[in-house]
Amino acid sequence: MEIQNNQYITGKDMGDVCPVFRRIFSLAGALTEARLEITSLGVYEANINGKRVGQFVLAPGWTVYEQRLQVQSYDVTALLEENNEIRVTVGKGWFRSPMPGWIDSEDKKQRYARPAGLIAVLILTYADGRVEKIGTDESWEVGESPVRFSEIYDGERYDASFQTKDWEKAQILSWDKQILIPQEGEEIREAERFAAKEVFRTPAGELVVDFGQEVTGYVELSLSAHSGDRVRFDHGEVLDQDGNFYNENYRGAKATAEYICKEGAQSWHPTLTFFGFRYIRLLEYPGEATAENFTAIAVHSDLKRTGFIHTGNAQVNQLLSNVIWSQLDNFLDVPTDCPQRDERLGWTGDAQVFVKAASLNFDVERFFQKWLKDLAADQRPNGEVGQVIPDYIPGGEGSAAWGDAAVICPWQIYQTYGDLEVLRDQFESMKGWVDFIGTVTTTPNLWTDHFHFGDWLGLDAPEGSYKGSSREDYIASAFYAYSTSLVVKAGKLLGKDIRPYEALYDRIVAVFRKTYPTCNTQTEYVLAVQFQLAQDPRACADALAEMIWKDGCQLRTGFVGTPYLLHVLTRYGHEDLAWKLFLRTEYPSWLYPVTKGATTIWEHWDGIREDGSFWSKDMNSFNHYAYGSVADWLYEQAAGITHGEDAAGFSSVIYEPHPCKELGWMDTRLETRQGTIRSYWCVKEDVVQLVLETPVPSKAVLPSGVKDLEAGCYTYYEIYKCL
Repeated sequence: MEIQNNQYITGKDMGDVCPVFRRIFSLAGALTEARLEITSLGVYEANINGKRVGQFVLAPGWTVYEQRLQVQSYDVTALLEENNEIRVTVGKGWFRSPMPGWIDSEDKKQRYARPAGLIAVLILTYADGRVEKIGTDESWEVGESPVRFSEIYDGERYDASFQTKDWEKAQILSWDKQILIPQEGEEIREAERFAAKEVFRTPAGELVVDFGQEVTGYVELSLSAHSGDRVRFDHGEVLDQDGNFYNENYRGAKATAEYICKEGAQSWHPTLTFFGFRYIRLLEYPGEATAENFTAIAVHSDLKRTGFIHTGNAQVNQLLSNVIWSQLDNFLDVPTDCPQRDERLGWTGDAQVFVKAASLNFDVERFFQKWLKDLAADQRPNGEVGQVIPDYIPGGEGSAAWGDAAVICPWQIYQTYGDLEVLRDQFESMKGWVDFIGTVTTTPNLWTDHFHFGDWLGLDAPEGSYKGSSREDYIASAFYAYSTSLVVKAGKLLGKDIRPYEALYDRIVAVFRKTYPTCNTQTEYVLAVQFQLAQDPRACADALAEMIWKDGCQLRTGFVGTPYLLHVLTRYGHEDLAWKLFLRTEYPSWLYPVTKGATTIWEHWDGIREDGSFWSKDMNSFNHYAYGSVADWLYEQAAGITHGEDAAGFSSVIYEPHPCKELGWMDTRLETRQGTIRSYWCVKEDVVQLVLETPVPSKAVLPSGVKDLEAGCYTYYEIYKCL
């Protein structure tokens, strides 16, 4: 990269104001190509002659900045004229953010004190073959920008009437250039746009705008105003039980946008931060606000949709929409827990429970490859994996089912897409995590006496706990076994000597079975079967089903048990119970939030209680994708599209659908590396029709009872050609 031959530049400390860097230059002849290589310490927006460079929002994205800083390359030929000005505004972004909001740490203080910085080079290739390079150095200037404040949690303030007049010579900044890497992840882009659905007065008399869908991004204003007029608004996800604006669950995040108008017609939206919201509350607005004045712009990583499910149940279809939107809203360069409150971190536990559903809904191979490289970069010398990646909680201990993302995520990305590269890249990291467990346990071949999040938010939690009632050592030891088994499988595919890990796995299973002969909770039963730790999986699954019935046919699982619950029931003959749980509309259930108007997945099953009150204001996100992991059950068990571990990337298909009369019909399309696979089933008057369309060899395992129907009651197609 040519950029490495240039220098970082900065300016004096401007406090909350975002600096803008500029370089004025003229062309020395006719151009054939102009290319800009650029990155920043902070997030940037670059303009040439007043026109935006590229479509990357919040560039350069979020990485482990101490070791990895992505460089973007843009073709800017069409933006250049004879005389030119390039301007680059740099905001705090994640690089200089006070994240996380609820912790005061030395790490956070140091991050917040970092300087804004820019490094770039414009490479001009002339028609006569000459090449001119305009790189960042002391010939650049820096001044205050119209962005008077911008920060991840608190929002952005922009003064449209401000003109940068006091330019100073840029200063050289000593910063590591070895950390510069080419762009690896998907670009963050502006995507869907939502016109305001309604502008209304709440019972409290406040003016609120509803966009009808919760998104991550920002609001674009379009209005006519006088110079000095002010628009100010904050953001919220839901209304309270009285219909009033509510955002106490944002905790310390102010999430406020402020725009100081210029004269005449104008449009504006924030550019260096983002919000999670469905509603905005107008705190100041000149004149009368109408729906036409506001547009919500969704911002997320540029991902291709690959999974599509439609059913005969409108509530299920809304749930599926909620899953998709929670993924998009939280896949903003890093798989985050939530996009709104003073958190927005790459929680490893959330990522690993959702990675399968995520990889079926969208093509996330490149997205996860980039994030997993950051995980490896932030992995501690002893192999421990932090609770979040990038690790903005460096004092947080690694937990089972969270740190296991180091193993589970690369394995799933390989299984979905079939490319060994992710396993090659991550294998040492995978081993490092498993090795770490062995150094901190107090019981050989189990994981005991260590901090863990347990079955986070399990509904069987004792009073005052978030962790559920499942034994933490049980969960940790189960994941120890599972991750070790995946290291063995990955190692064999890569031709590694994994005999020590094979022996370790055998010991873990033997000791686990001896130590935990019985299960106490739904989650414990689920893990025993899912991770092949139960000596009699069918008996264990039967006991799970019996416990669920005794619990009033209600799930009691949290983040750890829920992703596997319906899989275990369906695989061992309890598909009727699985469907009953899935289609349940009363709390607790996947469809309960839908009955409350949810447009994304909630963090808590009862984020809004049946009486309209809130579960909590402290930890109550309405945009958390973890429980959206149920989507992978719909693809794999309900639609029946699976493949063996030896057929990664869907090189062959095992077709084993589980139709449901109550749902009526289900039409599923999955775009894979091999081509498009479609599963359709319909149940009408006890007649089942099945359709499979696939470009690869398939094996059908017909649903129970289908063979007993009259001839012609099902249709099964095998198509061995590209569709």
